[in-house]
Amino acid sequence: MARNELRPVVRLRSTAGTGFTYVTRKNRRNDPDRMTVRKYDPVAGRHVDFREER
Repeated sequence: MARNELRPVVRLRSTAGTGFTYVTRKNRRNDPDRMTVRKYDPVAGRHVDFREER
């Protein structure tokens, strides 16, 4: 099955300024805007918001 652009790979960068990133996929049809997820940042040692970068 070919991968299409409906579910692209996106990078989530920490808003704490540590430079830590997560890589995930998102559904463009359900989430057309930039996504924000609250996840654990091991460099900061706490949960912070991770924003999608393009």
